[in-house]
Amino acid sequence: METLEQIKSRIEAAVADVKLEIIPNDSPSAQRSLLVDREHGLAVAKFLRDDAALHLDYCSNATGVDWPAAELTEKFKVKKVVDGVEKEVEEVKKTLRPAYLEAVYHLYSMEKKHGPVIIRLRTENRADKNHLPSLTPVWRSCDLQEREIFDLFGIVFDGHPDLRRILMWDGFKDFPMRKDYVAPDDYEYEPTPHDEVLARAKAHQATEVKS
Repeated sequence: METLEQIKSRIEAAVADVKLEIIPNDSPSAQRSLLVDREHGLAVAKFLRDDAALHLDYCSNATGVDWPAAELTEKFKVKKVVDGVEKEVEEVKKTLRPAYLEAVYHLYSMEKKHGPVIIRLRTENRADKNHLPSLTPVWRSCDLQEREIFDLFGIVFDGHPDLRRILMWDGFKDFPMRKDYVAPDDYEYEPTPHDEVLARAKAHQATEVKS
């Protein structure tokens, strides 16, 4: 299969004005991924599926990631004159990373027997601008997985054929897989509470009795 750099170059040649970035991976797997701007997400997905050399006809996994705002520290070396002598010194640069949500897709070709190619789509923020294009029209296997991401992370997939909650009930107000999610202490919907859950439920009931 082609390298990620080659795939990136071919997408850029085929999809006008697309914005792509190769995202490194420092884990042992070292599986790099391709960040695709949300405006061209659907067009890129169609290219990856329909291209004769790639023919990525199957999405095996789609998942969500929550990225709250964070301060990032970057260390780099610069040359400076210290006491009349030029030396290489280390400096630190701090930047604020805005909060966003992400959908990650693992793509394979069943026909060509290669993959994965991993693509990412990012929302503008975690609040009101939390929309991404649904890739279900391209890969049918994304259907239930995008519903799960919508349910647990709060990403709204525009163009999804049946976007509704799949694990939580319709009246549920929050997104349990977000990193700032606060679990309730009553667990009224827990059918078989275990020790820790049961202790929290009893504490909640005691508070209700006092009030």
